[in-house]
Amino acid sequence: MQLFYHPDIDETTSSFAFDKEESRHIIKVLRKQGSDILFVTNGLGLLFKTEIALPSENKCLVNVVSIEKFDRPKPSLHLAVAPTKMNERFEWFLEKATEIGIAEITPIICDHSERKVLKTERMDKILLSAMKQSNQFFLPILHEAIPFRDFAGKVDSGQKFIAHCEETGKRTLKSLLIPNSDCVIMIGPEGDFSEKEIKLALENDFIPVTLGETRLRTETAAVVAAHSVVFFNEQ
Repeated sequence: MQLFYHPDIDETTSSFAFDKEESRHIIKVLRKQGSDILFVTNGLGLLFKTEIALPSENKCLVNVVSIEKFDRPKPSLHLAVAPTKMNERFEWFLEKATEIGIAEITPIICDHSERKVLKTERMDKILLSAMKQSNQFFLPILHEAIPFRDFAGKVDSGQKFIAHCEETGKRTLKSLLIPNSDCVIMIGPEGDFSEKEIKLALENDFIPVTLGETRLRTETAAVVAAHSVVFFNEQ
């Protein structure tokens, strides 16, 4: 199934038009014609089966044939990840985490962060593309970047973990996961979390974990964490 996206449709929608860019892609590139069927999601759990009514490159109009509603996958996984020095690596993480099935992402600015400013427009497009490519009906939420201290102090539900490289008492993530329990995992920057940050996380009831025997890059650690949680809950 090839999946399309439209953010402004809901269960009351009977017909709608795609913007010029998407319309041109549908008609010019994919060569879709009148009466062809398109599957569309709003990124909020709805799947629309639609039929092309007006195959225009400028404004492709479709009629809704049927609507299917999906529940958000459980458990919910929220990754708080320090932006990497190279944008490409963080964007790679966003793509792979979306394909795996993550619910929320929060960039956290840490003591050792080398990148403190993010441009989210391109990142939003990467999330959207990955959602469509993997045939999912929920678009992950990408929050605004937030200082580590603020994030650590505001999380108040689900399991809470911090993955760091310090030689302290840690257990493996998989040994601590509770089946079907929402969780938040914090992943640090290239220079790892500072001792002060780790102490603050523990004071806020985050559990220190390890993701394996090897030292992982930030983006790799985040993808490993995401896959570990999803794989654990599929068993």
